[in-house]
Amino acid sequence: MEPHLDLLRLAVPQLELPPPGELLNRELAWLAFNRRVLAQALDSRVPVLERLKFLGIFSANLDEFFMKRVGGLKRQLAAGVMSRAPGELTPQQQLSAVRSYLLPLLIEQARCFEDEIAPVLASEGIQLLSWEELREGERSFLNEYFDRNVFPVLTPLSVDPGHPFPFLSNLSTSLGVALSYPDLDERLFARVKIPEVLPQWIQLPELRFVRLSELIERNLDKVFPNMKIQSVMLFRVTRNADIERDEEDAEDLLEMIEEELRQRRFAKVVRLEHGPNPDRWVLDFLTQELELSPDDVYHLPGELDYTTLKVICELQRASLKYEPWSAVISSQLLEQDSNIFNVIRRGDLLVHHPYESFSATVERFIRVAVDDPKVIAIKMTLYRTGDETPFVPLLIRAAEEGKQVVCLVEVKAHLDEERNIYWAQALEQAGVHVVYGIVGLKIHAKTALVVRQEGEDGSLTCYAHIGTGNYHAQTAKIYTDLGLFTCNRAVTDDLVSLFHFLTGRSLKRDYNRLLVAPLTMKDRLLDLVRREEEHARAGRPAEIAGKMNSLEDPGICAALYEASRAGVDVRLLVRGFSCLRPGVPGLSERIQVVSVVGRFLEHSRIFYFRNGAIDPIDGEFFIGSADLMARNLHGRVEILCPVEGRGNRERLWEILQLGLSDQVSGWEMLPGGEYRQRFPAGDQLGSQQQLMQLAKARGAVLAG
Repeated sequence: MEPHLDLLRLAVPQLELPPPGELLNRELAWLAFNRRVLAQALDSRVPVLERLKFLGIFSANLDEFFMKRVGGLKRQLAAGVMSRAPGELTPQQQLSAVRSYLLPLLIEQARCFEDEIAPVLASEGIQLLSWEELREGERSFLNEYFDRNVFPVLTPLSVDPGHPFPFLSNLSTSLGVALSYPDLDERLFARVKIPEVLPQWIQLPELRFVRLSELIERNLDKVFPNMKIQSVMLFRVTRNADIERDEEDAEDLLEMIEEELRQRRFAKVVRLEHGPNPDRWVLDFLTQELELSPDDVYHLPGELDYTTLKVICELQRASLKYEPWSAVISSQLLEQDSNIFNVIRRGDLLVHHPYESFSATVERFIRVAVDDPKVIAIKMTLYRTGDETPFVPLLIRAAEEGKQVVCLVEVKAHLDEERNIYWAQALEQAGVHVVYGIVGLKIHAKTALVVRQEGEDGSLTCYAHIGTGNYHAQTAKIYTDLGLFTCNRAVTDDLVSLFHFLTGRSLKRDYNRLLVAPLTMKDRLLDLVRREEEHARAGRPAEIAGKMNSLEDPGICAALYEASRAGVDVRLLVRGFSCLRPGVPGLSERIQVVSVVGRFLEHSRIFYFRNGAIDPIDGEFFIGSADLMARNLHGRVEILCPVEGRGNRERLWEILQLGLSDQVSGWEMLPGGEYRQRFPAGDQLGSQQQLMQLAKARGAVLAG
């Protein structure tokens, strides 16, 4: 079915906003991306449990958006920040536009769940029930379940002269209860937090489920015995995670981040969500106590938190999910007694996850290095790594066996600070040389360097992995990312110098092959764009193509506009938000922007410049960690690496072409910022399905 395209409009007609200039507003462009995520839930071609999962992804994305972006706008507003350039929106205009854009999407999310997904689940025997729909025996069982498993965990908190308003943790869901004594009319407020340590949906026999919050609400008389319960309202709060930091004055970066985490816990609430039919007294009480305006309050017509439905999404019902995917491994890595270092010496090796196995390539590279007695040093960057990381234990074992091990752990990775601090300290205690980031910069590059003693004279050979994604074993199964294994001396020498810059604060600024942010990357990219302009003006083949998560940097956008005017074809795959406007007469007529949203999260970054080549494969290709955003190019350590070898370049070209021509999961960006969903004329396959087929044809399928 075709999604409701009127909801995809980026413009907000009820607001008197200036017309879009050359660049679109970042916040509204991001909401347009999340609308494309919601469209996956609306799409009847997607299996129903996957549709339910996309409802949760849409909600989780919004949670982070409010914590970071809306929180930042609130902080600007409080500081009196106004528009910084003619035509830009003020913080207040952006907040109003965000709300106006978002309200119909929340209605559509609830409609999708209640009218489409829940009925299909019920027809498949998966029933999400209200208390009224339960059988009498089920209610009795649940009341006993409450007494045994829920009641002891609850902590009701009342508000009165002896009890101040309770602390509400970020993203916590609670029942707001209006109470009174039996013989008095005065209302009292109490809060009962829905325990996060318990299942949010309680399973009954026959795949029948009921909400934990509703079970608690039905048993409030046990929580407040002999009190009169006048009304109950389910609500949820979101706190600001955009905390201002001053790294220049920080004596200890780790201590500063730990203090920031403490501050964030008590940061201001930026959003209050509540369900249908709210109690006005409870709502007004919460709004006043939390110092919120009416525009900070969001009425959700359906579920309050769709991420709690994860337990339903994980049910073992293969017919209601995508067909399981088993990653493949290339034949050269499957050869008997194949040594990964020998494979890399024969030529650069490009891998594409999750189509190709992460564990059989990246994890194997580090595991073999740890066990190889010829390896004397391992250096690695960790930005986000997950709780079940194989890399931290491997690096610890390498250090214990006497290898020189260096790990750069970015403790400023937003919303992952606490986990990264834990792993960094574990590494440090084991004797690993740990660097906790750099003042003023985030280390976002994804790279590993292995130093191996191979020559009879003791000479060293360096092997490198340069990737587009984090060293995260779980996301590697659902994010599309690229990795390049190489022992090319020109590249590894640059990487050695980069690690010296990161650990020793060297002032080296010239790199032979790598494009390094914030030192050389933006200037080099601009040079490459200008070179395409010169080719176009001289009548030679001129083309720029790219794949990235986001496009926002004003300087890069201006250069791409100029390239378009000069006759360069610019074709971009931008999964998330693009502030650049394609197809504007006289500005960007030769620019195309396509977003692919599908089963896997598109995360790889590829940059291509044709450089006058007759055969497009002979152009220049780069992969790496950076999106084309100001924060990546100026405030982070990023690298882009050239990709050599015709076979590797052919694969990158193939990825670009499949994405740009995707008629199943592709969305075409229009000049005003709207997106038009493409629809296949027949039984076409999307780019991700085609890449799965190609991976199977090229490699041996792994079990599981």
